[in-house]
Amino acid sequence: MLQLYPASAIESLEFSKIQQLLIQKCRSDAARERIENLRFNSRLDFIEKALLQTSEYKSILHSNDYFPNDFTRNVQKELQLLAISGATLSGEQLLAIQQLALCIRDILTWFKNHPNLYPQLQTLAERIVYEKQITIIIADVIDDHGNVRDNASKELMQIRMELAKQRQNLRKVFETILRKLNKQGYLADISEGFLNGRRTVAITAEHKRIVKGILHGESDTQRTVFIEPEETIELNNEIFSLERAESREVHRILSQTTASLSGYQPQLISYYHLCGLFDFIRAKALLAIDLNAFMPRLSVHPVVNLIKAFHPLLYLNNKRNNKAIEPTNIQLDKHERILIISGPNAGGKTVTMKTVGLLQLMLQAGLLVPADPNSEMGIFKQIMIQIGDTQSIEHELSTYSAHLRDMKYFMDFANGKTLFFIDELGSGSDPNLGGAFAEAIVEELAHKHAIGIITTHYLNLKVMAGKVNGIINGAMAFDEEKLEPLYQLTTGKPGSSYTFAIAQRSGLDQKIINRAKQLTERGHFKLDKMLLQTEQQVIQLSSKEKDLNKLLKENEKLKKQYEELNDKERIKQQQDTLKLQNKIKKEELDYLREMERNFKQIILDWKKSDNKQDVIKNAESVLFKKKQVQSNQAAARKADKNYELIGGQPKIGDLIRNKINHQIGTLTELREKYAVVLIGKMPFNVSLEEWVSVRKKK
Repeated sequence: MLQLYPASAIESLEFSKIQQLLIQKCRSDAARERIENLRFNSRLDFIEKALLQTSEYKSILHSNDYFPNDFTRNVQKELQLLAISGATLSGEQLLAIQQLALCIRDILTWFKNHPNLYPQLQTLAERIVYEKQITIIIADVIDDHGNVRDNASKELMQIRMELAKQRQNLRKVFETILRKLNKQGYLADISEGFLNGRRTVAITAEHKRIVKGILHGESDTQRTVFIEPEETIELNNEIFSLERAESREVHRILSQTTASLSGYQPQLISYYHLCGLFDFIRAKALLAIDLNAFMPRLSVHPVVNLIKAFHPLLYLNNKRNNKAIEPTNIQLDKHERILIISGPNAGGKTVTMKTVGLLQLMLQAGLLVPADPNSEMGIFKQIMIQIGDTQSIEHELSTYSAHLRDMKYFMDFANGKTLFFIDELGSGSDPNLGGAFAEAIVEELAHKHAIGIITTHYLNLKVMAGKVNGIINGAMAFDEEKLEPLYQLTTGKPGSSYTFAIAQRSGLDQKIINRAKQLTERGHFKLDKMLLQTEQQVIQLSSKEKDLNKLLKENEKLKKQYEELNDKERIKQQQDTLKLQNKIKKEELDYLREMERNFKQIILDWKKSDNKQDVIKNAESVLFKKKQVQSNQAAARKADKNYELIGGQPKIGDLIRNKINHQIGTLTELREKYAVVLIGKMPFNVSLEEWVSVRKKK
């Protein structure tokens, strides 16, 4: 079995609240008793079997295939009476025993109709044998309402026939008396009643001496008296005698039936336990559905690899209130054994730690856990926790003394099969001395190969990850702008306590904050500031990563849409692209021919003209235009390398390319006579006739 330290560990990790949630899902006392006595196993095969059973029942619930475990009554008392010689069960109790047996029959039939679909659940019932004789014995004497049948014995049948006859006679005589007294005006408003088991007439008080019979009582106001008429006394006596005889015969039959069932007591006890076990597994499956819980991969080694894990109670609370909750990813193994979580107060350090502890308890109690099914969890022999104020008035222990007492237990008994949790290690003492003790304790726990999580604000613990093997840092993210915790754990780096940031945002006098910074050790403040800056950079990168993932998803969607275009459309686009390319090449060729004509003309002008200066100016103009063409050609080659023509009518948001200088811009606005193109950060009014649509090459 799993060893827990201290005894209050279950309450500290709030597992008792999980038990209460399970109890609410139960329909039988047998299942509730199992939950109240729930134990934490440390054997892998037992845990695996319990998890598979719950997973299978969860599958049944999801499939809407009704599992016939309908028996929910507590019959432990009845089962004990079966073992006592001379005991007698009532008709209602025998009916409950019959229903128990029939429930087992239905369960075995259900598994027969679903062979090998749910092997772990079926294994629970494989040694159970339905004893048909149990239901036959009970059905022969008890009807569906728990009453003894008339034909349960000849004597009972004769008694009840005679009893029915006498009751019929009594009814006729009594009705005759009522009509007579009513005609005489002696009856009260209620006319009749039952007192002391006898049928009586209700007479007004002033006529009580006129009506002969036995006075059985009177009303509270004494205005009405109840008299058994003398004509019905003998009939009532006869009926009373027959009723006693009936009661004796019924008791004899019930005693005989109880004795006949006593030999089946062991089977009935196994039936009861099986129904309670299935109800217990059903409760676990229903809770798993509420928590969106799954069975993780199990490891024979002590390991914690939680993926998208949630604190169960926080998950349910936020689910009720329609609030989002951040999942936790934590990996601890033989290489990275101890996680030191730092960050601001109320940032989620303790909740993260409790999440791991509570999920481990749930796992070793056979419960599915709210985490990704690809998570991997090992089996531990010990769980040690030190969370919250542990001072004791009774034992005269301060908080720090109690803290050291717990640490002594950790040092004495921790080993490679231990999972531990320490909240605010070293708190309650002088910061320097407390930090030194805390560092020594962490080193010893690392030396013992224990696996665990520690929360702290001590800087010396934050820097241990680089010095001691097996220790890693973790930080709870914090939004410095909004001054709100983000409840996101990031491993691999320590976190800032945001002491000065929180003080500044809360409105504390800047003079006090500056003085506190002066009093703070320079290296300490510098390191905390560095951690703060690093953490904010990580948050920004995380935000950008989310945006990038969103864009990638959109890109994938567009890619699928593009691939769904038919061949005709793709061919049309290719034709449009070739036409545009040919048009551009033709424009370049026409320009080169024009340049050739211009140069020939310059040569002729040089030969003929006396004013050589004018000729030189014309030549310079042509050469300058040639340089522009060369520049445009370079721009065209660059554009061809990075962009491809797609043709079609440009739309707002498209990339477009100038046909002459080959500049690339984004079409931002379409107007009647012109469009607005954004080149870099500058907008330009252009005519779309000079532009073509392009897209960036992959």
